[in-house]
Amino acid sequence: MQDVSVGGVIGRWREVVGAEIADHCTPESFEDGVLLVRTDSTAWATNLRLLASQLLRRLADDVGEGVVREVSVVGPAGPGFSRGRRTVRGRGPRDTYG
Repeated sequence: MQDVSVGGVIGRWREVVGAEIADHCTPESFEDGVLLVRTDSTAWATNLRLLASQLLRRLADDVGEGVVREVSVVGPAGPGFSRGRRTVRGRGPRDTYG
C-alpha cells in the first residue's frame, strides 16, 4: 500500500513539490523508504539537498508519516569514459608504472 501511495506522489510530482522544483528535478525510484531524485544540474542538487527536510515534510503530509524516510538527491549523469572516438582498451595511457 505504501508503494502505491508513493507512486501517486511520483505521478503528481509537480503538484507536490511545486512547478519550479519540478522543472529541474524528477523522481527516479522509490525503494525501502528512500526516494531517489535526479536533478538537471549540480546547483539544483545542492539546493534540493538543503530543502530535503521540507520535502520530507510535504511527502509525509501527502502519503503518511514514515513512508518516505529519506530523499536521496543525485546530480545529472555525466558522459561515461567507456565510449567515444578516443577509447583505449585496458588501462591505456593511465598505466604509467608497468
